[in-house]
Amino acid sequence: MPLPAHPLNASETNRKGLRRYDDRPDYAAVGTVLLSGALMGLTADPVNCWPLAWIALAPLWRLLGHPGRSLTGRQAFGYGCLWSAAYHGIVLSWITHLHPLTWMGVPWLASLGIALFAWTFITGLGTVTFGLWAMLLRIVSDRCQLAWGARLVVGTALWCLLETALSWGPLAWPFLGFTQSPGNLWILHLGRLAGPAAITAAIVAVNGCWAELSLPLATLGSSPPRPWRPTAVVGLVLLLGLHGLGAAQYYRPLDDRPEFALKIGLIQGNISTREKLTPAGTRKAISTYTNGYRQLVGAGADAVLTPEGAIPELWTSKLQRRSPLLQAVRQLGVTLWLGTFRPVGAIANRQMTQSLVNLDAAGQVTSQYSKVKLVPLGEYIPFEATLGRVISRLSPISSSLLPGSPEQIFTTPFGPAAIGICYESPYSELFRRQMAQGGEWIMTASNHDPYPPRMMRQHHAQDVMRAVESDRWAVRVTNTGISGVVTPHGETVWLSEPNQTVTHLAQIYRRQRPNLYVRWGNWLTWGLSAIALMVSGFSFRRRHR
Repeated sequence: MPLPAHPLNASETNRKGLRRYDDRPDYAAVGTVLLSGALMGLTADPVNCWPLAWIALAPLWRLLGHPGRSLTGRQAFGYGCLWSAAYHGIVLSWITHLHPLTWMGVPWLASLGIALFAWTFITGLGTVTFGLWAMLLRIVSDRCQLAWGARLVVGTALWCLLETALSWGPLAWPFLGFTQSPGNLWILHLGRLAGPAAITAAIVAVNGCWAELSLPLATLGSSPPRPWRPTAVVGLVLLLGLHGLGAAQYYRPLDDRPEFALKIGLIQGNISTREKLTPAGTRKAISTYTNGYRQLVGAGADAVLTPEGAIPELWTSKLQRRSPLLQAVRQLGVTLWLGTFRPVGAIANRQMTQSLVNLDAAGQVTSQYSKVKLVPLGEYIPFEATLGRVISRLSPISSSLLPGSPEQIFTTPFGPAAIGICYESPYSELFRRQMAQGGEWIMTASNHDPYPPRMMRQHHAQDVMRAVESDRWAVRVTNTGISGVVTPHGETVWLSEPNQTVTHLAQIYRRQRPNLYVRWGNWLTWGLSAIALMVSGFSFRRRHR
C-alpha cells in the first residue's frame, strides 16, 4: 500500500483546472495517523485505557476534513488503512499465539506461517473495511460540500454501516464499541437502546466533534465566523449527555426475584487441546468433568455447565453408554450442559457440529445448540469445494465442521437460554435473536487454548457487552480460562484465574423483559443511514443549484 502523497498548494493546477498532487509522502500526517491508531489499540486489554477511544479517531477525521489538504479518494483510503492497521494489529496480536502447531504434525516454519497469515488476514480485513470509511467520507464530503453537522452525521452512519457489514461475515472482533468494555459500564448501557452500534456511534460522533473543532472556521458552515465553535458544544453535550443517559440505566435496581434464582455450576477443566486430543487426554477430560459435576451437584447446583469441546468425542447414547460422565448424570439426576461434538446424519458420514447439549436426568439429549459462527481455517476450510487443496496447506484441520442454524432455541428445564460458543461472543445479533425468542439468561462455552490471558480478558469484555445490552445475567466457562459471572449491569461478580482447574457455583437470576434493542435490533444504523442520505442529497443539490 503506497503512502499517501503530500498535496501541493491549492493554486497549483494542471491545464484542465484540476489540482495536481506531489508524489512525496506526508510523513507528518502518516506518523500522526499511525500514532492515533496505536492509541486506539491501547484501549483494549492488556492496557485497558478506554478513555483514549474518545480522542484517538479525531486526528484521522481532521485529516480527512481539512480544507487545505487536497486528498484523493485513494489517498484518504491509504490514511484510513494506516489508522485501522495500527488499531487492529495491536488488538489482535494474540492471534500469533497459534504458533507453534508442531504438536499437530505441522512443521515449525509452516506453523509460523499459519499464525502470521491468520493475524495478517484478519487485521487486513478490518484495515480495508475502515480504509473504505475514510475514502467514502472524503469523497462524499468533497462532492456534496458538506457542512460540519452533515459531515458528522455521514461519518457516523458510514462507520456503523461498515461495522454492520463486517458482522455479517465470518471474521469480526474489535468493533469500536468493544473499546469501552469492561471499563466504561455507563456507556455500555447505551447498548440496551440500539446494541453495539449505539456505543460505536457515540465514539465516532464525539471524535468527529473534536476534529471539526480543530479545523479552520471556514469549514464550519458559519458566516460570518463566530468566536466560539458550535462543535465544542455539541461534542461536550454528546460526551456528557450520553454518559449521563447510560449512568441513569446503570444505577437502576435489578429487582431480581428469589423465585427466578438459578444455581449453575461451572467447570474449568484446564486440559490443553494438544493433550485432550490424545487417548490419555480424553480419559483425563472425562474424569475431570465427571468429578467436577459430582462436586458441584453435591454443593447444590441446579445444573452444571462445561466448556466448548469438553468431551472431544461424538456424543450419542449408543457411543457414550459406558461413559462415567453419563452414568453420573443418570445417578444424580441433575441437568448437565455439555460441550461436545454431535453427528449430523449417519455417523458413518463423519459430519459433525460443535455443540452444547442439554442432558436430562436420564442422560438423554433433549436440546442442542450448534455453533453458528465457525472459525475459518480452524473449524472449516472456506470454499472447500474449489480451493480446498490450496487452503488446506495453510490449515491444520483435516475436515470441516458444519454450522448450526441462526434460528436455534436452546430449551432447558428452567426455561430458554441464549447460547454462544467461543468465537460467537462478538456477534451481538446472534444473542439478540435468541433473546427475542424468550432467552432468559446467557451462557457461553469456550476453549481459549493456546491463547494468552489478554485474549481471554478481551473475550470476557465481549461477553460483558452481551450481558448489558440484553439486560441478562451471563455465565461463561472456558477450558483454560478465563471463566466468569456477569450481572445485567456488566459487573463481574466472579472471575477465574487462567490456566487452572476450577469449579465454581454461581447464582444468577432468570429475566424475561425485552428491551428496545432486543425488540427492534440495529435500528440506529439504518436510521442514521437514512438521515445521512438525505443530508448528502440536500447538500449535493444545493451545491449544484
